[in-house]
Amino acid sequence: MEFYYHEVDNDVLILAADGGIDKHTSREFVDQILELINGGVTKIIIDCSKLTYISSWGLGVLLRLHKRAKTAGGEVKIANVHSRITELLTLTHLNKIFGIYHDVNLARLDFRPVDQTDSH
Repeated sequence: MEFYYHEVDNDVLILAADGGIDKHTSREFVDQILELINGGVTKIIIDCSKLTYISSWGLGVLLRLHKRAKTAGGEVKIANVHSRITELLTLTHLNKIFGIYHDVNLARLDFRPVDQTDSH
């Protein structure tokens, strides 16, 4: 399992997960993300295009990260999720907690602020 920073776009961090998230690999993942959140990064997209599996432990890790980011005023979004993992997120109702996107660009666009000005 490897994690690497895919890119940072303005204040949005894109983190790519390569392999799987389970009890054995999640500590490194959690430590990296929590360090970033503590450092002020609150908008995170996890690119799952190379994520091959996620255990129930890994789902708990994602939920923990979501709660920590939300407490800091941010959000964790999930992009490029394979169908098996999407089914698991739906079955566990985590699809109602996380924003799940077909690709990173859609997730990035959803982080853009909504223009509150009236154009009339």
